[in-house]
Amino acid sequence: PGNSRPGAFLAALSFSYLSKTLSGTIMKSSITQIERRFDLTSSTVGFIDGSFEIGNLLVIAFVSYFGAKLHRPKVIAVGCFTMALGSLLTAMPHFFMGYYKYETTSHTATSANLTSSINPCSLHQDVNETLLEVSQSGCEKEPSSHMWIYILLGNMLRGIGETPITPLGISYLDDFAKEEDVPVYVACLHTIAMLGPMFGFLLGSLCAKLYVDIGFVDLGSITITPQDSRWVGAWWLGFLIGGVTSFLAAIPFCFLPRSLKKPEEANDKTSYDLLENMRKKLTPAQNLNSGKTVSVSGHTENIRRLLLQYFNSFIGLFTYKAKYMEQQYGQSTSKSNFLIGLTSLPPVGVGIFLGGLIMKKYKMGITGATKFAFIMSFLSYVTTLLHFFVGCENHVVAGMTVSYEGSKNCNSDCKCASNVWDPVCGDNGLTYVSACLAGCMTSVGHGKSTVFHNCSCLAVSSSWTGNNSVTLGQCPKSEDCSIKFIYYTVIQVISGFCYALGVKLTMSFPVIPCDIFACFLAAGIPAPVYFGALIDKTCLKWGSTSCGQQGACRLYDSNAYRYVYLGLSAVLRGPSYLFAILFYILIKKDFQNKKSRPIVNGGREDAPINKEDNRKIKEHLPGSSGAENESCI
Repeated sequence: PGNSRPGAFLAALSFSYLSKTLSGTIMKSSITQIERRFDLTSSTVGFIDGSFEIGNLLVIAFVSYFGAKLHRPKVIAVGCFTMALGSLLTAMPHFFMGYYKYETTSHTATSANLTSSINPCSLHQDVNETLLEVSQSGCEKEPSSHMWIYILLGNMLRGIGETPITPLGISYLDDFAKEEDVPVYVACLHTIAMLGPMFGFLLGSLCAKLYVDIGFVDLGSITITPQDSRWVGAWWLGFLIGGVTSFLAAIPFCFLPRSLKKPEEANDKTSYDLLENMRKKLTPAQNLNSGKTVSVSGHTENIRRLLLQYFNSFIGLFTYKAKYMEQQYGQSTSKSNFLIGLTSLPPVGVGIFLGGLIMKKYKMGITGATKFAFIMSFLSYVTTLLHFFVGCENHVVAGMTVSYEGSKNCNSDCKCASNVWDPVCGDNGLTYVSACLAGCMTSVGHGKSTVFHNCSCLAVSSSWTGNNSVTLGQCPKSEDCSIKFIYYTVIQVISGFCYALGVKLTMSFPVIPCDIFACFLAAGIPAPVYFGALIDKTCLKWGSTSCGQQGACRLYDSNAYRYVYLGLSAVLRGPSYLFAILFYILIKKDFQNKKSRPIVNGGREDAPINKEDNRKIKEHLPGSSGAENESCI
């Protein structure tokens, strides 16, 4: 049984890796949808996203120090079931909130299913008091104001469930698989795990294209399209699929034994080996084959600073990546998620693979790998800075980003609601906040096909001699913006590829797992919050809820958004290279000192690791001695 069982466990663990990365990506791809559906700010959504790491923190100490004493396959099964429960809890608010009611000035017309001419001005003037009463009564019965808390709790629960999968799974393989097979197994796990984000973003793209209440409302009466900033896709569907996947991943672990027949070369394990397995999660076991070791215990503070700076930049950038593409280039949420899955992740996979080939072909030592990784990462950083030069200008919105052409009093007789965002695109290329504010007198059509005519604000424009009509939705961005979006995508692909080359080479030396995991958690919780808070500062037009309170942002200052989003990431990531240079100098100095001392291997950089080296590495891991015992949290 000892030959077949590790393979069965590996297959089950691989599927659990796929399910956890899939579920995590579904959350990232749904950020914009959740923000709009629950009328939240970006900082609040960032806090929801960071609750996953809070869940990690709650159980990581228990898993690290007591996991080896438990029935590891069953603990992993419980973790997968918990992930499934968290995903399902995240989707539940959709089924208790009622139908999505986006803000609009034409609910009366659409609900009556009219195709006759309607006067937006008289509509507001005659039924303003009635609409106010309906709004107030709807506010009193609105159950969704705090439903987002269930999403936060569900994401936290998913973080709790995911925590034991990697350390317990790899320690199980380490205990009961042949030592020479473990690097191959870990490589398989990481390869399969990379498919999760790609499938997650593609699934997120599909869900974002479907209307949130699909199957329950007449889509012909919907006046918004996926390009609209009020559009909410079927965000809940992705979480249901992720929950089912996690549930299926748990089932095989229920039937796997607590232990297998140990191979002859297997050594006794202690509980702190779980921390070493967390190192293998972030630096796969191929590093055992590379034969390059160096003590990093004296550089802990430098590593911590480098990782903290980088993770803050990476997590904040990645969390709002789709949102940036939507706001800067006028892309839909669906297309943004699709392009991230298709253009960002595959180049990273190719880069990691080629990095492994380069490392093997040139037999790079630890100093060579560190130097090459730094060059590639810095090249990626410089390439990313080109994004500053391929941004688009603001949407041309009358009264907000540009002035009304002609008389600003063109809609003074309409008595329009100024806080409602129901944009229309004029034939003159200007976007107006609503048909009423465009001064339109009549309308024809129904749903998305509604067209408003005799719009006085277009008529008074001295530079416009065409039709005085507007259609629903914002005017699209210019053709020049579309070309810049292509440049943005190309830069993104090149940057990701260069970074991935360096990532593979940094796997060639051991690092302190406590520092990596602690820094990841330290960045994962606050980074989405303060990135979101600064993004909120660039909002030009906030939506309004049925209660008249502030809703989600509908329009951002594109220039300010670009400088805040890219600038904050650049400022956080830049100093990490100073620490990286210092780290490289110290590592090189260590090798020079090592070569000057007579040792068994003659100070050769490429000396293979033996069992004694492994024992010394373990002695530097947290938990090996009282003097060096640092908590990961």
